[in-house]
Amino acid sequence: MNSLIKYSLIILALGLGGCAGAPKQIHGETLQSDPWQNANRNIYAFNKAIDKVVLSPVTKVYAAITPDPIELAVENFFNNLSEVSHFANHLLQGKPALAVTDASRLLINSTVGIFGVIDVASHFGLYSEAEDFGQTLGYWGVDSGPYVVLPFFGPSTIRDGASVLVDYQLDPLADYEPVSHRTGLQTLQVLDTRNQLQDVQELIIGDEYSFVRDAYLSRRAMQIRDGAPVAQTDDEYGDEEFDEFD
Repeated sequence: MNSLIKYSLIILALGLGGCAGAPKQIHGETLQSDPWQNANRNIYAFNKAIDKVVLSPVTKVYAAITPDPIELAVENFFNNLSEVSHFANHLLQGKPALAVTDASRLLINSTVGIFGVIDVASHFGLYSEAEDFGQTLGYWGVDSGPYVVLPFFGPSTIRDGASVLVDYQLDPLADYEPVSHRTGLQTLQVLDTRNQLQDVQELIIGDEYSFVRDAYLSRRAMQIRDGAPVAQTDDEYGDEEFDEFD
């Protein structure tokens, strides 16, 4: 399975992971400009078709034949690998305490947790704090740029799309040899990620494209702020004045 498809599912997971309600809008306009909406909608439809024809059916077979404990072990294994990226990006953001937590989780789960298949670190109060290079750039004030849907990659922005290249280099599987083993692991990672999204689409309300776009942008903004609420006057998403409420 192509590594591009792998990142498509990872980014889609980020986008849909925060969809618990209708997309937030201000005066009928979304928080982030979408100047290439026509092209984005066409690419979104292309990605969805691939998912419908290939990824979703294969994932359903994977879920049907894989016992739940094995599914959890696979999820833990890939989550453990992601601690490498979390560690690097926390260092780049000047957050040494979180970087130490990432390193501790990686060490504990890779040893006591048997190569990460068991999340032992969480039992010691060491929880994963996901971080990627797009968040690092946003943390240092790099503007997200326009919203864009990339073929295979899915929902993104100019900043986050470019950051995927850096994140891939931080992936321990990027240079894993032999290539046949790497491909097999990346395929399994795609199936694991897609399996976690099987029921998420039921949360979508109204226009699917708009919902996913707004959910993605809102979640990314919150991630950059380490979970803090998004201020409506934030420069990155446009200043808004509500004189009618004064």
